[in-house]
Order: sequence, then C-alpha cells, then structure tokens
Amino acid sequence: MTIYDVDIDTLTGGSADLARYRENVVLVVNVASKCGLTPQYEGLEALYGKYADRGLVVLGVPCNQFAGQEPGTAAEIEEFCQVNYGVTFPITAKADVNGPGRHPLYRELIGDGEDIQWNFEKFIVAPGGAVQARFSPRTEPQDEQILAAIEKLLPR
Repeated sequence: MTIYDVDIDTLTGGSADLARYRENVVLVVNVASKCGLTPQYEGLEALYGKYADRGLVVLGVPCNQFAGQEPGTAAEIEEFCQVNYGVTFPITAKADVNGPGRHPLYRELIGDGEDIQWNFEKFIVAPGGAVQARFSPRTEPQDEQILAAIEKLLPR
C-alpha cells in the first residue's frame, strides 16, 4: 500500500483521488491558517508554480492538532488560502496526523517513524509512492535541501 491507495476527501468535498498522482512527485504538508509558519504557504505555492509542469504536486493537509491553529471550516480555510496566498495546489479535508485517529495518509507517510512535530512538516513522495525525504516544519519550502530532493526526482 502507498499514499495513492488512501482515501481522503478534498477540502471542498469528494474524493481527492490520490491515485491520479501516482506518476508525480508529491510534496505532502500538514498546513494551518493560524500558525507562525503559515507564511510558508507562499513558498509552497511558488514551488508548485515552478515545478507543476514537470510533475510536482503540492498537497496541503489541514490539521487542527497543534494548538488549535486550524480551527476554520472548509470554506474558511479555502477562502483564507485563496485571499492571502493565492493557493492553487490541492488541499484535502482536515485530518489528524498524530494519535489514535491518525489519518491513513499519515500512517503511510510515517510508517514506524516519529510523530509529526508541528504544522508544516513536509514529506517528498517519489513517483510510485516511496517516501524519499522528510523535512521539519521550520525548513522553508525554498530550502536548498527540498529543492535538491525535488529536482532529483523530477524528469529533466
């Protein structure tokens, strides 16, 4: 099983159909609207804009498990992302990333690894579904390590 076999809804409802990204490089990030790291949305959108035509998908997963920093409804989250950051990458429904209610997407990403530390932790998933890298919440989307990991996996 990989992330592509997991059911998760889009922010606006209906299946996100992760299987359609099987041939893409996917950067999965647990996001929040009221966090000190929220400005990373800008960098995530820039990455998506720069690499989407080469096969990168940024996938935002709202989570309210860290100090209640994603309290909004789906409509509020969508409006926040659009108005403040012009987000065009796909965003899923809210999901728990830690604990007994951990969403299956995060069970696939983490495996036996450590829990998610905070909002904006990042996972790079290669085409086919293998997790290639994991980056801390404080690692900016434009960090050279993230760019190198993405570049290594994308077609030239």
